[in-house]
Amino acid sequence: MTATERFQDLPLEEVLGDRFGRYSKYIIQERALPDARDGLKPVQRRILYAMHMEGNTHLKGFRKSAKTVGNVIGNYHPHGDSSVYEAMVRMSQSWKVRNLLVEMHGNNGSIDGDPAAAMRYTEARLSAISTELLRDIESDTVDHISNFDDTSEEPVVLPARYPNLLVNGSTGISAGYATEIPPHHLGEVIDAAVMRIEKPDSTVEDLMTVIKGPDFPGGGIIQGVDGIKNAYETGKGKIVIRGKVDIEDIRGAKQQLVITELPYEVNKAVLVKRMDEYRADKKVEGIAEVRDETDRTGLRIVVELKKEADTSGVLNFLYKNTDLQVHYNFNMVAIHKKRPMLMGLRDLLDAYIGHQKEVVTRRTKYDYDKAMKRKHIVEGLIKALSILDQVIETIRGSKDKKDAKNNLEQQYAFTEAQAEAIVSLQLYRLTNTDVTALQKESDELDKKISQLDAILTSDSKLMSVIKKELKGIKKQYEDNRRSVIEDKIEELKINMEVLVASEDVVVSVTKDGYIKRTSQRSYAASNGQDLAMKETDKLLSLLNINTTDSLLLFTNKGNYIHFPVHTLPEIRWKDLGQHFSSIVSSDKDEEIVHAEGVKSFEHDSLIFITKKGMVKKSELKLYNAQRTARALVGLNVKKDDELIAVHRTDGNRTLMLGTHYGYGLRFKEEEVSMVGQRAAGVKGIKLKDGDYVVSAFIAEDDDHLLAVTQRGAVKKMSAKEFDLGTRANRGLIMLRELKKNPHRLVQLFKIDVDDEYMLETDRGIRTSVTPVKLRPNDRYSNGSFIIDEAEKGTVIKTWKTAAAIDV
Repeated sequence: MTATERFQDLPLEEVLGDRFGRYSKYIIQERALPDARDGLKPVQRRILYAMHMEGNTHLKGFRKSAKTVGNVIGNYHPHGDSSVYEAMVRMSQSWKVRNLLVEMHGNNGSIDGDPAAAMRYTEARLSAISTELLRDIESDTVDHISNFDDTSEEPVVLPARYPNLLVNGSTGISAGYATEIPPHHLGEVIDAAVMRIEKPDSTVEDLMTVIKGPDFPGGGIIQGVDGIKNAYETGKGKIVIRGKVDIEDIRGAKQQLVITELPYEVNKAVLVKRMDEYRADKKVEGIAEVRDETDRTGLRIVVELKKEADTSGVLNFLYKNTDLQVHYNFNMVAIHKKRPMLMGLRDLLDAYIGHQKEVVTRRTKYDYDKAMKRKHIVEGLIKALSILDQVIETIRGSKDKKDAKNNLEQQYAFTEAQAEAIVSLQLYRLTNTDVTALQKESDELDKKISQLDAILTSDSKLMSVIKKELKGIKKQYEDNRRSVIEDKIEELKINMEVLVASEDVVVSVTKDGYIKRTSQRSYAASNGQDLAMKETDKLLSLLNINTTDSLLLFTNKGNYIHFPVHTLPEIRWKDLGQHFSSIVSSDKDEEIVHAEGVKSFEHDSLIFITKKGMVKKSELKLYNAQRTARALVGLNVKKDDELIAVHRTDGNRTLMLGTHYGYGLRFKEEEVSMVGQRAAGVKGIKLKDGDYVVSAFIAEDDDHLLAVTQRGAVKKMSAKEFDLGTRANRGLIMLRELKKNPHRLVQLFKIDVDDEYMLETDRGIRTSVTPVKLRPNDRYSNGSFIIDEAEKGTVIKTWKTAAAIDV
């Protein structure tokens, strides 16, 4: 063959697809998924078969694990020794396997995730119940195939005299398929199999009268009967498993949580560490100490609580935030008829029962053939003893054994098998008593053949044999159920007081987006002065709030961020805060327009006003977000618009809007209907071309307003100047129109007695104004100049000073 002929020119995608397809088929059928009949993966089956063939059973002593692993690798499973040993170790771990298939001496790992000792140190043997998986394998009950090097044979499946797949469960991941079958109680599974035999049309509801649900090795509490039922019907379902926790009273009027059972496959050491981290990081209040008191008598984790701690609250927190409670998802996939299939309870039981019918039929046929052969031999021996003298004479007159057999066959019509038995007969058997014994054996064989034939010809008798043997295994190996099953999944409610130590703090939010939580002590030490801020920044909000409360931040893009106050960075009053974009993801040009402290989300509403005059009202409780990792949509804002104000209201307030061109509109908030969280809202004010809303707030009749124009004029007036109008109108003018250089509104404020405001021009010159010193003007005036535009520049910004924002 030339070099050109050796190489093929094939598309890469075709080659990859073909090779990966073959690989996928192999790992699905021959590695990761269990067989529906015996519930074993190939490596597990080979380990058990190798130990059985070596006589390494529970009736004999333990044998070095390395010897078994070497035997498995050398004869049946040409893979890594570690993977074989790990599979062997898992079958011996009482916290992972419901009914142990392998008994092991030495360190076989722990529930803390510690690895087993090396295989040269440990010893193992088959458990008693493993022999039930292998029983009758020599009676031609299952097919055998050649091993990888054709030096011996291995079984395709084990006889499996009990439904091992349901009893011990299985977990595995292959290509495109995964399986998650929980372990069950042996007695319940056998009862379900018997019911399925007796009543082939039994429903899942019928079967669940005997098989209540999974039964995990470590016990625990299972919640969600509906999830179990779904899994048994479809192969997929979801349940909750929680550890068993007792509440004990201890001295000092304190209590402690004692955990004695853990959810399936939860690492105890990781769980204890996580609970202690929550205590150390003060993520939960009330835990004094976490101790692992597990010893040879059993598992015991103690969570000692502080005096007057909320015991149920702490327990619910641990359920929700640690692996003391986990979700378990059934995904009952097994190899059935050489294909991976998602199987419900009835399918799994039927697959097992079908396998048992074949096993018992083949065993019965094997025993029948064996009995018939022996019957034939016994008949020959009885006949030979009846003519013993002639037989002896014929044998003595023969040249050799072969000649003797031929003579017996020709002279007395013995068959070849009978002649072989006669010439092999020992002399001591030639006594009168042996005829009686042979006749008795012949009668017993007739009876046995009759029984075996009845099983082979009657389906009901075949099934009764299967049922009898299953019940025998149940009687011998059944133990008590370990897991408790509860009907409903409990909804976990955690009081905020459990999570957070209640503490009054001061939260500051600046216009540039810097936020911080400051202790009352740090705030008082500075007397509320010297707030650390950048020169160009200004204080937006100062809140006296509790760590159990929430902070809502709203941005100009209509997004909002929900911060539980205790999660805010605790920073000294004299230090700069942390920018909100470093805590949650946000756009670069996103700015905070409003900060709202919330103790309870149950009441009140939020009113949103945009630059284009859109107004929206939504219930406050819609903004009680559970996710705090990123900004969420609080208002649907159009691309050319932005949010300028948010106000909290009880539903009976009056809303005031002021525009750049100097129009003001006041209307009752009841004109704005309540809408959902992401809605855009309705038109609040009718705007002229080029006009936009500069201010929006709640303003009642007795409130006073402060208007600031770009020319440096300020005007104080009463809210009564603006008669109540209706939504979507243009409103009333609050500035006298001038033909040359008309006044334009920079900002409109609702003022309190002690307020002070700062005006800044485009030349960076700042001037303060105290409204209490101003006399009220009417709506048609342009107010008083406090800045000379020609000298100091045009006013572009105005804000309430930090000193006036009272905590």
